[in-house]
Amino acid sequence: MKENIVEFKNISIDYPMKKYTLRAVNNVSLNVKRGKITALVGESGSGKTTLSSSLIRCISEPGIIAEGEVIFNSNDGSLINVEKLKEKELRSFRWEKVSMVFQAAQSALNPVLTVRQQFYETLDEHGIKLTKEEKEAKCLKILDFVKLDSKRVIDCYPHELSGGMKQRVMIAFSLLLDPEVIILDEPTTALDVITQHYIFNLLKEINKTMNISMLLMTHDISVVASFADYIAVMYGGRVMEYGSVEEVFKNKLHPYTKGLINATPSIIGNIDDVRPIDGRPPNMLDLPKGCVFSDRCPFAKDICKEKEPETLYKEDGSFIKCHLFLGGEDNGK
Repeated sequence: MKENIVEFKNISIDYPMKKYTLRAVNNVSLNVKRGKITALVGESGSGKTTLSSSLIRCISEPGIIAEGEVIFNSNDGSLINVEKLKEKELRSFRWEKVSMVFQAAQSALNPVLTVRQQFYETLDEHGIKLTKEEKEAKCLKILDFVKLDSKRVIDCYPHELSGGMKQRVMIAFSLLLDPEVIILDEPTTALDVITQHYIFNLLKEINKTMNISMLLMTHDISVVASFADYIAVMYGGRVMEYGSVEEVFKNKLHPYTKGLINATPSIIGNIDDVRPIDGRPPNMLDLPKGCVFSDRCPFAKDICKEKEPETLYKEDGSFIKCHLFLGGEDNGK
């Protein structure tokens, strides 16, 4: 099997409007390692959800993949070009190969159906041939796996569950058809800190015990340090830096990566050391000339404001998109 289970190849995603076209993701190439957790990190509007949604062709209307392709290297050895899947094939691909834990569990679950009804409906729609007893056993098993009282929860309506319980139901939902990849879109939004910690520990356990690859989108870079194996830092629809979590946090080569880490409070650090990134995220309809981060970067040179940097790759597969990084030289951090 290939090392990469998902390969985004030169992906550009556009939102055509009447008077203009907004490019939300611009020429991104990124690999998701098999059996690993890869995090997409960046401020709101950086392109994280748009990029990950292209994996299951669920980009919000009127978004389209204008360039590039998404390749899925299945565990069974088959190679799937997601863009070329027909509608029937795409329905099977979603949830059987790639499932998703959505940002707001309270919105993702149907309020007028019990958990049992929603689980059974999904199994039936995907043509999973099981007896009533087998369906019951399968659903109870995965609810038990996510540390829920399965026999009670399975007959509950969403409004009868707490936020953390609904999120765990959604995680169980994502495991229902034994997928190879789970997309996690801000999976702990609106949950308290203790519940967030519990959910991420549960997801890590799923990753390790079931060898399911994960693609996490978050704006909270502190979560990534303890949860993910690889990190891709996005800004203005581009991946500015990619590598293992250990190396990226240790070196902080890109000024934007450094800014995100420095803006994150630490329970053991001094609050006076926390520094926000100056300025605001870019207007995607009026991006700066040159590097998209140049107008907020404290190390920007003339070339940064004139020419977009090329992507510089290292031998281990990590890369950085910055004029100030040349063959391992200090970028002024």
